Amino acid sequence: MSRLVSWIETFAASLGGPGLFVVAFLDSSFISLPEINDVLVVMLVARDETLMPYYATMATLGSVCGCLVLYLIGRRGGEALLRRRFGGARVTQAMGWFKRFGVLAVVIPAILPPPAPFKVFVLLSGVAKVPTATFCGAVALGRGIRYFGEGALAVRYGDQTIDFLQADGSWLWVGIAAVCAVAVVAYASLRRHGRGHA
Repeated sequence: MSRLVSWIETFAASLGGPGLFVVAFLDSSFISLPEINDVLVVMLVARDETLMPYYATMATLGSVCGCLVLYLIGRRGGEALLRRRFGGARVTQAMGWFKRFGVLAVVIPAILPPPAPFKVFVLLSGVAKVPTATFCGAVALGRGIRYFGEGALAVRYGDQTIDFLQADGSWLWVGIAAVCAVAVVAYASLRRHGRGHA
């Protein structure tokens, strides 16, 4: 498996942006390729930091397109498919988060690296018939924060970013996700409060 992963990394890196798009698409849809996107973004940006926005955008777009495939499957297959794929307890827990936090239940996992669960929320968005544009925007926001963040680190620290992300990166993304969640909840609360006094 590690040999296959190494081959995919090398091949995708040789293609540049299109390779990133394909790997991100596959990872977000049918095949799990944990952390390959992150490593590729850092490798390619370290090679040419002027292309950071391009590489981060290609990874984000690939992920959005891959997630859209699962989202559409969720719309067609419904809750029964979810429970077969992920198990009843996990789906029940995810549904609770989804009902409580809405689209945030997609944005936050999209920021977090593996092994944080993500695909269950993508499928659940389809089951819940979240508007397609809203869903795509949520995935783009979460993945954009992640890949542009990694790109910015690669501009500053080069290939050393890979070691940092593998050693301590989870804490970084958890922190960023928490800040985003607090900001969105605070904004939504202020809007509701403002409407109440209108």
